[in-house]
Amino acid sequence: MDERPVDGGGGAPELTVVVPTFNERGNVAVLAGRLAVALEGRRWEAIFVDDDSPDGTAEAVRALSSGDPRIRCIRRIGRRGLAGACIEGMLAAQAPVVAVIDADLQHDETVLPTMLARIEAGADIVVATRYAGGGDASSFDAARGAMSRAATTAARLLLKVPSSDPMSGFFMLRRSVVEAAAPKLSTQGFKILLDILASVPPGLTVAEVPYSFGVRTSGASKLDNRVMVDFLGLLLSKATGGAISMRFVSFAAVGGLGLVVHLAALRLALVGGAPFTTAQTLATVVAMTFNFFMNNALTYRDRRLSGWRLIPGLLLFYAVCGFGAFANIGVGSWVFIETDRWWVAGLAGSVVGAVWNYLSSTALVWRTRP
Repeated sequence: MDERPVDGGGGAPELTVVVPTFNERGNVAVLAGRLAVALEGRRWEAIFVDDDSPDGTAEAVRALSSGDPRIRCIRRIGRRGLAGACIEGMLAAQAPVVAVIDADLQHDETVLPTMLARIEAGADIVVATRYAGGGDASSFDAARGAMSRAATTAARLLLKVPSSDPMSGFFMLRRSVVEAAAPKLSTQGFKILLDILASVPPGLTVAEVPYSFGVRTSGASKLDNRVMVDFLGLLLSKATGGAISMRFVSFAAVGGLGLVVHLAALRLALVGGAPFTTAQTLATVVAMTFNFFMNNALTYRDRRLSGWRLIPGLLLFYAVCGFGAFANIGVGSWVFIETDRWWVAGLAGSVVGAVWNYLSSTALVWRTRP
């Protein structure tokens, strides 16, 4: 590792750079060196917020901090998620201005001084954009590029956010802005900037600085198949004023997949010669088991059960869903008697059952542990 001169200037930092990490051991020293060059002459600090990376990312950051007091590390145990990591880092900032940048070296740190100058000129939020005024995202493959553009268009149309790139993971804002917005922000998902832009009051000044999105050199991408569910959940949550949570959208999506699994298992059992009651019972157990493990991996990944805790968690989930089925039938039957409309009764029962299963699962199966 090359030695980097430590800024000898006194006083508190002008800028805090928050870097969420997961399995980025090979990138942290490179990024820290680039920040030192880009921010030369400025008082700054960098907070690496690591989600307990198994590759030793936190240890690598602490090794850097031993020679440079501007480098700090927050190691999160039992908590996962890019948005939550960014929020914790921003709230831990000492500087009045906070930037968020990825550790994968795809963001161009050389534009940080320009972004800071925009803040000093009066902007409240500055977005590093790939889609306006000379920005470039040609490093995306075709599929990811199309997904990014579609998500950007949907966000701008539905939430009316004042940015050409609300899905950007590279931005800067006054710490007072995030302090005020923090109670409204979701710790789930990946699109923290979109959440911030949709949560702050109107009238704030949003500026943009173009940059070219780079190519990942090492480390693991934070984007996977959960991103679309998280994104849709965030859109619904903000569009409904928080009435529908991101977690509920994920829970409902898993339930929809579980219905497909249920029907497939039912069909296989019937083809195999099982009586309908036996086949239905088997399909129900298969679907509930599928839902449990999918929710454990996706919906409640920040509270994920592991090891021996999976067994009592699964049994409790069976009990919760069993009671939810009784609630579904009871409410549906009552609505049918009152309205004589089968589809209204079926919908009412399904909604009550889904809400019961979600609330009970959140409170009992995947409850927050001290």
